[in-house]
Amino acid sequence: MALALPSTLAPRLLPLRLPKVCLALSADTVEDMLATAESMARDDPFLEFRLDYLKQPVAALPKIHRFLETHQYVTAIATCRRVDSGGKFKGSLASQLEVLTKAHAAGCLIVDLELQSALKAKPEAIARLRSRAGLILSFHDFRATRNLEETLEKMLKIPADFYKVVTTATTLFDNVAMMKLLQTQSDKHALIGLCMGEQGIISRVLGVRAGSVFTFGAVSADLKTAPGQVSSRDLRSVYRIEQVDAATRVYGVAGDPIEHSLSPVIMNTALRRENVNGVYLPLHAKTLKDLIHCVREIPLHGLSITMPYKQAILPHLDNTDAHTAKIGACNTVVRGQDGKLYGFNTDIAGVIRPLEQRLSIENAKVLVLGAGGAARAAVFGLKERGAEVWILNRTSAKAQKLARQAKARTIKRADLRKLAFDVIINATPVGMLNTRDCPLKDEEIQARVVFDMVYDPAETRLLQAARAKGIAVIPGIEMFVQQAARQFEIWTGKPAPAAEMLGAVTIALQDRAAQKPPRP
Repeated sequence: MALALPSTLAPRLLPLRLPKVCLALSADTVEDMLATAESMARDDPFLEFRLDYLKQPVAALPKIHRFLETHQYVTAIATCRRVDSGGKFKGSLASQLEVLTKAHAAGCLIVDLELQSALKAKPEAIARLRSRAGLILSFHDFRATRNLEETLEKMLKIPADFYKVVTTATTLFDNVAMMKLLQTQSDKHALIGLCMGEQGIISRVLGVRAGSVFTFGAVSADLKTAPGQVSSRDLRSVYRIEQVDAATRVYGVAGDPIEHSLSPVIMNTALRRENVNGVYLPLHAKTLKDLIHCVREIPLHGLSITMPYKQAILPHLDNTDAHTAKIGACNTVVRGQDGKLYGFNTDIAGVIRPLEQRLSIENAKVLVLGAGGAARAAVFGLKERGAEVWILNRTSAKAQKLARQAKARTIKRADLRKLAFDVIINATPVGMLNTRDCPLKDEEIQARVVFDMVYDPAETRLLQAARAKGIAVIPGIEMFVQQAARQFEIWTGKPAPAAEMLGAVTIALQDRAAQKPPRP
């Protein structure tokens, strides 16, 4: 934990002592803002007070002063961003400068002034402000990432202690552009650089490694002061930002959409548990071309591939394992030291490992619902181990094609009541995201074990129906953990801490369920 800096310390030395994460505080009232500061300051002693969120920021400063006097370990930034710069302050430029000056007098060691205001202000007014406080000169582009070098060159004409460049990532590769700016300029200037938006998370985590003095974290997912801002808690505990350094290996899960993926929770848990110097990020790739470009430039050591790229990525791989070739889909990529991309499919492990813990797969009678990518992994994996497999799919032609390829059988829904199976596997999305849908009627569920690949919610309607009949169940969370465990083993060469991974994703699902509004 960094200590608060004495006011006599030269502003140019401030970067040497600042933590890597600054907690951005916003609220409608100063009381709410300070209540949050009080509850979080011990873990987050570097705070930004967004004074522009308050109706009367000057009137709030005495209370902020009292807080800072009683929390000497806190280092504070005061920001009062004007509306024309993306903030909420509607006052004049003179009023803005007055707020920042008084905020410093109230104990804020650093003040943030956006470039638009600085260009309009008299140079002597900026110099006077900087003589009293550490000055961040900031620039925000809320639409794109562009002209970074030119923007910084314009900013450098105004003397400041920090230069903050914040843009919006519309592609993953925008993060690369931001980090290149940091890498080439941070040895000359104290820079803060990051990209906003869901696609900008790479820069929020890896920017400090590239040369950003610090980054910003939100109080929570619901209390962000910028689009795509990650909570300070997640930056520290999930992404371990304090440990990220030049040797940190970067992994990620790529897809579209990706916002609700729990892969970062489970994989970062495994990396931390096994003391691997790595970080795993969500990568919202709107195009495959953008993703491949990003893989080459960062570089990424390993990728989890999710929809819609499991099939589309195949032509971009230099080699694949037998499972990937057979299934026709890749969910795991390794980038070799030679830069080549190697594809694997670990969905088979996600199906087989949980089943093997319950029964002997050889000669077992298994019904697989669906004929998509997840079903293909299940069918081929089961056939490899000698199971008898039947396929039921809404489109019979697709089921018949898969059955021919895997030497399995198809079945009509009308015939389900005539057969009993050892295992029924739901490889369709039916029942996902808390819907009440069930892929089978209660009387059609005749098996020793029911396995639902859907993992959100943790307890699907299918599993509930199976339990009510006294049937053993395998929740989708087990497949999710086991396919991820196999990915971890491929990437690191270490045995995966499956129990810890299961615990982490179980807690994450419980938290997610608790946050959902009750259904009418």
